[in-house]
Amino acid sequence: MTRARIDRLVPAPGYPSREVALSLAQLEDLHERIVLAAMTLSPGQLAWQPRPGASTPGMLLAHIAVAETHLTQVGLLGEASGHVQDVIGIREDDDGMPLDPDGLPPALLRDKDAAWFAGLLARSLAHVRTAAAQLTDADLDEDVVRPPRPDGTQRIFNKRWVLWHIVEHTAGHLGQLLMLVNLVRGQAG
Repeated sequence: MTRARIDRLVPAPGYPSREVALSLAQLEDLHERIVLAAMTLSPGQLAWQPRPGASTPGMLLAHIAVAETHLTQVGLLGEASGHVQDVIGIREDDDGMPLDPDGLPPALLRDKDAAWFAGLLARSLAHVRTAAAQLTDADLDEDVVRPPRPDGTQRIFNKRWVLWHIVEHTAGHLGQLLMLVNLVRGQAG
């Protein structure tokens, strides 16, 4: 008897753009994997730091939520600045990233359990979904022009790139999280 494993990416329902629907399906799949990995960790393991200056699993989880929310606000919604705390309950700097080379994790993230981090991620994903719900294919071509940075450079990107970057950024940190999960389990024997 042959058994089959079937994996399919199905566009998320309710979006006027198939391209947006596929991006959201990718992001939702990544969130499921992230939460599944995080739920295996205790608060102590979520706060485990391999060495000073390195991120903890909890820092990565908070950073994913912060970044998705911020990118949605300034990229998809075209807002002048992010107001992450209004959406997920922590500020942009509360994730502690990047740390100084000898830095320690932020106290705010200490003793938080996996459910707390899953809540951050759920709120950030809901924010992305809401912002993307009305995006059409034509909207994806729209450029977002950011104010000049302190060094004089200016960022210009289209909303298609923002959606891609949200997925790409989250996927990269999922890889880091999985590596840290394996390392922290090794520390416990």
